Amino acid sequence: MTETAGRGRSTWLLGPAFVAAVAYVDPGNVAANITAGAQYGYLLVWVLVAANLMAVLVQYLSAKLGLVTGASLPELMGARLSRGPRLAYWLQAELVAAATDLAEVLGGAIALHILFDIPMLLGGVIVGVVSMGLLAVQSRRGQRTFEVVVVALLAVITLGFSSGLFFSSVSWSGAAQGLVPRFEGAQTVLLAASMLGATVMPHAVYAHSALSRDRHGASVPRHDLPRLLTATRWDVVLSIFVAGSVNIAMLLLAAGNLDGVPGTDSIEGAHAAITQALGPVVGIAFGIGLLASGLASTSVGCYAGSTIMGGLLHRTIPQTVRRVVTLLPALAILAAGVDPTQALVMSQVALSIGIPFAVVPLIGLSSRRSLMGEHANSRPLTVLAWAVVGLIIALNLALVWLTVTGAG
Repeated sequence: MTETAGRGRSTWLLGPAFVAAVAYVDPGNVAANITAGAQYGYLLVWVLVAANLMAVLVQYLSAKLGLVTGASLPELMGARLSRGPRLAYWLQAELVAAATDLAEVLGGAIALHILFDIPMLLGGVIVGVVSMGLLAVQSRRGQRTFEVVVVALLAVITLGFSSGLFFSSVSWSGAAQGLVPRFEGAQTVLLAASMLGATVMPHAVYAHSALSRDRHGASVPRHDLPRLLTATRWDVVLSIFVAGSVNIAMLLLAAGNLDGVPGTDSIEGAHAAITQALGPVVGIAFGIGLLASGLASTSVGCYAGSTIMGGLLHRTIPQTVRRVVTLLPALAILAAGVDPTQALVMSQVALSIGIPFAVVPLIGLSSRRSLMGEHANSRPLTVLAWAVVGLIIALNLALVWLTVTGAG
């Protein structure tokens, strides 16, 4: 391959990480970040900073695994597990995907209710139908077109959730103090786990390895790998920087304008308070950002679900059928009148608990020289990755303990 062609392939690689990064700014993030900022001010800023640094490492390892091996993480796990463990692993991964889809449909329904006063149940149906259209773009027009559409929605999300900072008062000294790691009782641990689950998302780990594989196919010439891996690092760093900035902007917006304001423990209440404090334009921008978040992330979540099933069960079902099946739990919650914001926060806690099941095998596989060759993780990188997993597991154990005992 010529140098020019090589540069073209490196540039062409930019994009998969931005699609995966949509999972980091889904409606679950909105619920977790707004709740954290409204209830505890700037206390948990450090959680978002730490979570996004972890996300850079995890997403790069996932992309590298797919690029080097030409296989997704679920495919590699499916090839190495016997039937019983493989089915058990598939079940937990599907539950994680279901929790993801729940958050995204609920968030989109809330956005439609905020913007157009559409009933929540009907809003959930609309989100499901539109997401089917986005998935049809991928199947009919190819991955590149799908990426362009999703990245465009990511731009809308960024503008929608960040614009409020230009009109709001933020205590930057308070935000700096929020960089100091600390908790204030069991509820802050619950929120931290929710914020972590909404940032380092298991289904994004599964999906990113498949996105890299799908972009270049199952076999990439070995002499191309160094250049493509360099481009992948830039892709991951830039995409997580964008997603992380949006998450931090949400928390700062809530901490600066909603801290102590009654009724801001829900997205609808937070939207009403933001509109009253900063004006209808900012309120509309917030609602549009939330809607774009739900539509984009539910499509990526469905892609991840197909990746999980195809890799672990070696079978696929039509995307439309899968979309209908995964839509039903969210519609049931909306029909039952369950508090959608609380359901969103709890779905992110479920995602946090599912993180080790995705990240532990990711580190193990990407560290194997027999599988990755010269691109296997270095010893320092492996140690750092295991330290990250240890922190995640420790937070989850603390969450379970404090929640069960009611400590703090």
